[in-house]
Amino acid sequence: MTSDELVAVLGGPPVPDGTWEHEIRFVSAAALRRRIPPAGLAERVRALGGVVSAEVAGAGFVRIVVDDPFWLIEAGPVPYEPSWPDSPRTWDNPGFVVRYAHARACAVLRWAADLGVPGPAGLPEDAAHRHVLRVLAELPGRRASRDPGWEAYLVRLALAYHDAHERAPAVPVGDEEPSPAHAARVRVADVVRTVLPGPDRL
Repeated sequence: MTSDELVAVLGGPPVPDGTWEHEIRFVSAAALRRRIPPAGLAERVRALGGVVSAEVAGAGFVRIVVDDPFWLIEAGPVPYEPSWPDSPRTWDNPGFVVRYAHARACAVLRWAADLGVPGPAGLPEDAAHRHVLRVLAELPGRRASRDPGWEAYLVRLALAYHDAHERAPAVPVGDEEPSPAHAARVRVADVVRTVLPGPDRL
């Protein structure tokens, strides 16, 4: 499944739902918005590859669980050019917060290659990297929004990535051997790297 396929069925991108700690879940109000039977819409969604379940929830919402959200995340830099200053290089400066997160994600890709972290990767199992994925999953909806709030979003994504980087290192530490868990975290870093603006855009 691709994001385009799901959007074509729903008529718009779904919204990430829940914490994502245990399952990758979205919710859509497409049936209410289009005034169509939600059961029929859920059935069409279930027919898409990669969809674990699609059920009617509440007053006509469709709750969707997928096995891999990476195909639903629109990667690439956001269409926003921040005007944050380069200094001071403190956590009070959003430019530093975002620039440093981008640099950390780029470093992870370099270190992973040097240390032989395996691929391809599945989903990260730690809560911190799953939270980063959940924030990334807002991208399609924000791109379609009239008021996407890019500045606040970039800072929130950067802070989530800093937290994941500290809590669950994406590359082996000390005598650790490279593992599929590391590969999954590197996969997240790769998406973060492409979304956050780097030094050439700050």
